[in-house]
Amino acid sequence: MSRASLPRVTYSNTHADFSGVHALLDTMIPQVTADLLGKSWPHRIAGEDVADGVLYDAWSPIDKRMLLGRFYNGGRAVVDQAVKAARAAQPGWAATPWPQRLALIRRFADRLEANKFELAVACLLEVGKSRLEAMGEAEEAIDLVRYYSHQMEENHGFVRPMSRAFANEETSDRLRPYGVFGVIAPFNFPLALSVSMISAALIAGNGVVYKPSEFAGLTGALIMRAAEEAGLPPGLFNLVCGNGETGLAMVEHPEFDGFGFTGSYRVGTSILRAAANGAYNRPVVVEMGGKNPTYVTASADIVRAARGVMRSAFGLQGQKCSAGSKVYVHADVKQDFLDTLVQLTQTIKIGDPADISVFMGPLINEASFRRFETACADAGRDGHILTGGKRLSGAGYDHGFYVEPTIVDGLPADHHLNKEELFLPFLTIQSFTDLSLALADGNAVAYGLTAGCYSQDQGEIEQFLDHAQAGALYVNRASGATTGAWPGIQTFCGWKGSGVSGKGGLGPYYLQQFMREQSHTIWRD
Repeated sequence: MSRASLPRVTYSNTHADFSGVHALLDTMIPQVTADLLGKSWPHRIAGEDVADGVLYDAWSPIDKRMLLGRFYNGGRAVVDQAVKAARAAQPGWAATPWPQRLALIRRFADRLEANKFELAVACLLEVGKSRLEAMGEAEEAIDLVRYYSHQMEENHGFVRPMSRAFANEETSDRLRPYGVFGVIAPFNFPLALSVSMISAALIAGNGVVYKPSEFAGLTGALIMRAAEEAGLPPGLFNLVCGNGETGLAMVEHPEFDGFGFTGSYRVGTSILRAAANGAYNRPVVVEMGGKNPTYVTASADIVRAARGVMRSAFGLQGQKCSAGSKVYVHADVKQDFLDTLVQLTQTIKIGDPADISVFMGPLINEASFRRFETACADAGRDGHILTGGKRLSGAGYDHGFYVEPTIVDGLPADHHLNKEELFLPFLTIQSFTDLSLALADGNAVAYGLTAGCYSQDQGEIEQFLDHAQAGALYVNRASGATTGAWPGIQTFCGWKGSGVSGKGGLGPYYLQQFMREQSHTIWRD
């Protein structure tokens, strides 16, 4: 079976026949391991390798003995070199008619598609994603580029005529690029979230300096390779690797015209403040996590609800900004729901995600594990752990941070585990008898990214849709209570502390955030 004839993996088509995809992955996983791992990966600036900075080793979370590669921790000099390269290349790119820009950007999507199995395997090895999660992310990255390209085309390059005050006056409005964007990406979706910010900035006519997560430099290097294979002008798109110090050097550099960031609320708000410290305010397009509730009413299909909650809470080990992290369940069905959810959770296969049967891989690093330990200790002291709460040990587990998916009941409503984003396979349960009070409590957090509801009562569904304070709402979804957005199908907008602009990724209003408005008025005698 050819690659082209294989079914595409998304986050919601869970019941398709992916046997052909798995057969090819059986070949690709050892091939990518042999071909790509263990190498040194320099920065890429203006089309050239730049081996500058202290080398650091990146190890797979699957097995800490597996060297992913060696990367250079870029300092201020490297960031400055990359900004200068992007600033030199950007005016020519901005002057290029937008249809010609789109032709190159679509070639970028084509290169991502040609290499999607390699990209997915790199993501699997680097992040610890399951096979289908990794393949879904590779497909999403491709669709993001094509969707944003279509938005540019559908809006005619965002140039439109305006009304005239005088017959001799020609007036028009247009969106134009800012200049150079710094893109700082997270580890958990190193393909999709990187490509989303990068492609939107480039389509809009900006130059880009891109820093992948220090835990995801390999996928970052492969994205860079695809862009160069597509023929993007040298210097327009530059790769700088490193840890938080490199990100800080970017944020503090005065020559960036804007920033794209996905990550924690703490870091995102610090970037917002830094961007306002220059000569003028600069745009910051950010998504900053969530504390995402699900509401299970007395009329809900309990099996469907339990499946959706389990998938959202424990997919990618809970290391998603959209992960379901707490459930409000009606008291009349609470026990039935918990019995079903705990039973489903205890069937989850945990281990090396290269294994076709594995649903949950390892936590990304020791810091995440220590956070898990602390959360479980607090939960055991202040509530009741229904299942999970332990680190796994023994063959296949001793060289990574593998933990049990954890469900906790009995915590006070205002407990910090019910309010803070944990980024862990950790789910809290609260009961309710009044949906309006449950919604009010679910809204009483700093975040507002996603929320889910299971109900067969249309009035309850409308109440949820009208009152849940989050940008992405899902009803009765078995494939994921709070997760699974896809470009052009569901938008992904963070409210409150989950975002800034009120306009999210994956939808029709994202691209415009990388441009600024300008009106033209021309008097013609």
